[in-house]
Amino acid sequence: MGKIIALVNQKGGVGKTTTSVNLAAYLALFGKRVLLVDIDPQGNASSGLGIVLREFDEHIYHALVIPEKFPKIIRNTNMDSLHVAPANSSLAGAAVELVNFPQREYRLRQLLVEAKDKYDYIIIDSPPSLGLLTINGLVAADQVLIPVQAEYYALEGLGQLLKTINLVQAHLHPELQILGAVITMYDRRNRLSAAVMNELYQYFPKRIFKSVIPRSVRLAEAPSHGMPILLYDKNSTGSRAYQDLAQEILNIT
Repeated sequence: MGKIIALVNQKGGVGKTTTSVNLAAYLALFGKRVLLVDIDPQGNASSGLGIVLREFDEHIYHALVIPEKFPKIIRNTNMDSLHVAPANSSLAGAAVELVNFPQREYRLRQLLVEAKDKYDYIIIDSPPSLGLLTINGLVAADQVLIPVQAEYYALEGLGQLLKTINLVQAHLHPELQILGAVITMYDRRNRLSAAVMNELYQYFPKRIFKSVIPRSVRLAEAPSHGMPILLYDKNSTGSRAYQDLAQEILNIT
């Protein structure tokens, strides 16, 4: 059975999608069968893997409404063992449409039941919110990975995120676990980054990954070329950091 990891943070711009894409790519490079499920209406994880969204009529939105469509929406990427279930802007309407569906919080979980037999890892890139789509991601996941930007304001709202995870554990998915937090956009020259890292340990004692993702121009450039960093610039500091993160996750999952 594959492992499902949801990347969640309701604050935008913290490197969540960058981490989703590059973690998935490195897990695939290490020989794992990986599916990246994009449930962010912006579709950045999909385009970051070279998926041209306008070329396809159906996306994860259609599968959430009609589950039988799920196998048909999965797309290949430029890595053989990495596939993606893409999203586009139509997904924004799903939160409204799903309100009247029975067990609406379990729609994504139901889609991924069979996929767990086909993949070693399923990575879910969630939207920057704590709405119904993110709740679906949490309910579908075995574990939660929380990317946290190394800036003071990134810590704001972290308590609310943990409260939401606790509510999901209490009422919808008792087996859900917090895998840990990964620090992103870290600048070693900035004293504030070190201060934020120290404060973060108060939220996640023993759950901070040793791998720290640096602020990197090459990481920022890679999505515009539709490539994960390991294909765009495998020797960059960002690429090495994500390689280390993927190895850490392999060691503990």
